[in-house]
Amino acid sequence: MARTTNTPAEALADPSPAPRGGRRERRKLVVPLVLTAAITGAAVLGVTRPWERPGPADGKAPVEYGTVAVQKGSLSSGIQIAGTLGYDEPAPVVAAGRGTVTWLPAVGAVIRPGGKLYEADGRAVVLMRGSRPLWRDLGPGAADGPDVEQLKRNLIDLGYADGLGLAVDEKFTKGTETAVKRWQKSLGVKQTGTVTLGSVVMLPQASVRVQQLGVQLGAPLGSASAMTVSGTGLVVSVRPADNQLSRFKPDGKVEVRLSDGSMVTGRVRSLVRGGSDGPGGQGEGDGGGGAGGDQQKTTVTIRLDDQQQARRTGPSSVMVTVVGDSVSDALIVPVTALLALDGGGYGVKVVDGTVTRLVRVRLGLIADAQAQISGGLKPGTQVVIPK
Repeated sequence: MARTTNTPAEALADPSPAPRGGRRERRKLVVPLVLTAAITGAAVLGVTRPWERPGPADGKAPVEYGTVAVQKGSLSSGIQIAGTLGYDEPAPVVAAGRGTVTWLPAVGAVIRPGGKLYEADGRAVVLMRGSRPLWRDLGPGAADGPDVEQLKRNLIDLGYADGLGLAVDEKFTKGTETAVKRWQKSLGVKQTGTVTLGSVVMLPQASVRVQQLGVQLGAPLGSASAMTVSGTGLVVSVRPADNQLSRFKPDGKVEVRLSDGSMVTGRVRSLVRGGSDGPGGQGEGDGGGGAGGDQQKTTVTIRLDDQQQARRTGPSSVMVTVVGDSVSDALIVPVTALLALDGGGYGVKVVDGTVTRLVRVRLGLIADAQAQISGGLKPGTQVVIPK
């Protein structure tokens, strides 16, 4: 850790010549806090620092200065932000048709296409994959449509169209009827060749995880969403401030510290303005979003490279580090030590015993109010900073 020491005002005010031909330092130099502001997105600031003691006419208390040693170490421009680990794409299941709920799966159950999602009046309601909800009966004589194409794709994927030469199109053919009857036979129901409304739920996920039940056994269909399901993969959701959004690049690399302290890498998958909930349907705040405020923040979703490691902790709070530029074995000083020089560039005030001298430096990476410098200095060299 850097050690700050008091330095006599007379030493800090020493008017020793600046580099390059004895050119004298200006009596007022500007601390380049604008550099830090540009990096971090903070407000741009400019502060004039009089190194020499002010005259008695200005009526202000003299600024106190100290020294700090030039450090050698690593510097990174990455940022950290709290996030939430949860299951992907939560969505309610709207139960179509009529009847009474007679069976429900357990919370946490994973259901794949072709599996029973719930029961109504003792009959299985089956999960199939598709983005379009079924809105009519599909059987012989049904008009062509994308819902027919969606049904046929599922019948083919589930193996009920084997040997039928069924094409994935919008026509309900004789082969489609045969495939439906095979499917109905596997369920132990009457083989009508018609898929009735309410016997199938179409969801876009390859498989779903039951996240929350919305009804109880015996409830009539249509009274509420039957359940909330999600994808089976875990993702991380974060809500950065506006001045942090530029750090989240498409497919940008991040590191996630899980609740057990382990680390897993990930990539930025999406950035959606105005998201209200993180994965798993739970916001990151205390639930009191209200109008505006948290409701309007951008939600960044991060896919993880190691699902197995994430599942060991399950849904929980995490810490996300956005990987930025980094340097190692660098000479580092606080940005408050930097002085803007006449003609451009920057320097630092070096203390040698009871005298000071201005040394021109080159800037490298700037992060966390620290600056990488080069230009003839060594670790341990004392430079002037305001206290």
